[in-house]
Amino acid sequence: MELLIANILILAIATAALPFLKEHWRGPFSCCAVIANALLAGYCGIQGLSGNGLDLSLAGNAVTGALHLRVDALSGWFLLLINFTSVTAAMYGVSYMRAYRGRSAEITIHWVAYLWVQASLTFACVVQNTLVFLLVWEVMALATFLLVIFEYQKEEILRAGINYLVQAHLSVVFLTAAFLLVAAQTGSYDFRAVADFCTANPPIIGLILWLCLFVGFSFKAGFVPFHTWLPYAHPAAPAHVSAVMSGVITKIGIYGILRLLLLVKTDYTVAGNFVLFAGIFTGVYGVMLAILQKNIKKLLAYSSIENIGITGIGIGLGMIGLGQQHPWLTAFGFGGALLHALNHSLFKSLLFFGAGCVYQATHRLNLEQLGGLVKTMPRTAVLFLLGALAICGLPPFNGFVSEFLIYLGLMKGLTVNAVAPMTLLSALFGLAIIGGLAILTFTKALGLTFLGSPRQAFGHEAQEADFGKRLPMMLTLAAMLTIGLAPFVFLKILEAPLALFMVLLPQSATDAGLLPAASGTLTMVSFGAVGFVVLAGSVYFLRSKIPAKRPAKTGATWGCGYVGDAGKMQYTGNSFVRSFRKLVEPALLLRQQKQEVSGIFPSGEGELLSEPYDKVEHVLVDLPQRFTYWFFDKWKFLQNGNPQYYVWYGVVFILVILIVPIFVKGAGSLFEVLNRF
Repeated sequence: MELLIANILILAIATAALPFLKEHWRGPFSCCAVIANALLAGYCGIQGLSGNGLDLSLAGNAVTGALHLRVDALSGWFLLLINFTSVTAAMYGVSYMRAYRGRSAEITIHWVAYLWVQASLTFACVVQNTLVFLLVWEVMALATFLLVIFEYQKEEILRAGINYLVQAHLSVVFLTAAFLLVAAQTGSYDFRAVADFCTANPPIIGLILWLCLFVGFSFKAGFVPFHTWLPYAHPAAPAHVSAVMSGVITKIGIYGILRLLLLVKTDYTVAGNFVLFAGIFTGVYGVMLAILQKNIKKLLAYSSIENIGITGIGIGLGMIGLGQQHPWLTAFGFGGALLHALNHSLFKSLLFFGAGCVYQATHRLNLEQLGGLVKTMPRTAVLFLLGALAICGLPPFNGFVSEFLIYLGLMKGLTVNAVAPMTLLSALFGLAIIGGLAILTFTKALGLTFLGSPRQAFGHEAQEADFGKRLPMMLTLAAMLTIGLAPFVFLKILEAPLALFMVLLPQSATDAGLLPAASGTLTMVSFGAVGFVVLAGSVYFLRSKIPAKRPAKTGATWGCGYVGDAGKMQYTGNSFVRSFRKLVEPALLLRQQKQEVSGIFPSGEGELLSEPYDKVEHVLVDLPQRFTYWFFDKWKFLQNGNPQYYVWYGVVFILVILIVPIFVKGAGSLFEVLNRF
């Protein structure tokens, strides 16, 4: 309890002190406050993972009832995840925000909002009173909105922020409906009342309740079709805010799904199949759109949707394991999902940090305008490369470990007769597609950004990112390599949150120590990959040293008899993925603009611009929006500016409020007469 009070005090003091500090001290001061709060929350998280978590009940008030604060192993896992990325992003943000000096008020609001986002994320993992939880959820939405619209002078950024805010409140609508349904019957706002509600009602009611909660949390997590805020909010926000949104805020949606899963008693097999196929569709759809993006941050946003899909596959597999009472499926499903949530938080924040370095060095995010940055930004290029290898699931990085666990669970599930084999084969096929297309995505992103020649003159020389930006990137990379090279440590830690799900199985089906059983294979593969990397590095070293004493000649690249601009003769992003684009074009929505040329010696310049668009967003957002505009446009004649019409509206309104009660009373009398007969 003392730690939580200290957390609140640090938040209050930092919020009050920030406006009075000199501008150049606000970033470092906020970073120190973030680190202090992270240490306190991290200590609570470690206590939860070790079995000494918090279980406190406060008096509350007449509205909320008793206020329950709990930190168990699941809360502990997400507290550590949230606060590690919050700290590295704050460290990065101190250096990143120096480019905006002179905007004192905006910077103050930015850091205050950042502190409140961290606090709301932390308390969302601790508070288990539904009314207070919704209040924390609302604070998180508003504070994140302020972070997204930092450059509010730009119309597209303001639109992105409003889009996020609207969808965040759609999440609140579904969660409020579910929580009020529980409270109406049980009279309690405690999370544990959800279990009492499900016990007192038929299983179909529990399934409906779970579905409502899943939709509410899916808006935050980014499952398709509730994902449409991510591709707009991520490019609009500063790089460290994008890292927090992708690496942390989406994970609080995953936390909510897992937390309520422990309480809602439903048909786990049916619900698990639903989540499994939602994960497959989310992952495949997200990576398909990521490949076609030209904006590097938008590409990373769709890649976040892809990785939420992978996490969803793990959750679905674990739920099927609960339904079929099979410990292997439960352990590897939920274990892989929990570890992938952490892994995605790490490598995606690293990639967003790299994109932020590129943006501040070139003032561009369009891949078609980049290229050749490895020559001027070699350290950033290497860090981005390692993040790309991790997100593609290649050893010895952390992404391989969590995906391997999910693969093991799916393979083990094929030996269980009670599980439909086509379901698991579909998940295996989906994971394989996601992995292959992720490699294509980040080959394109890395190649177009850092390799080749510049495709457009920047007007200035791009500079390597300073140490203040590279330090949090290196800390994140160190955490990624630790998981990849020593998976047994994290698999052992995962036993604590995993035990919360395993107790839902019958005692005869529970089997402890399933995850560490796979650590030997994972360690062997990881160290085998390290050996391969060392061998390749040795060959490269020898190759560079042997001809080093020989004179080297340089010259212009041979252009097959043509002399032209080398930058324009490279692959563009569109041409690089042309074969894939042609293959999936019927399933996606591509907008193209052509400027054709004619004649043997054309004088003009030909141009083909293609812009991918989210088909789900077009169907579920754009078309209903257009219908709404069309419907209300038909009633514009009512607001015609004529005072005589407005007087007439008043007369009609008075007549209505006089006639309706008479009509209602008459209808009641008629029903009484009919009831006598």
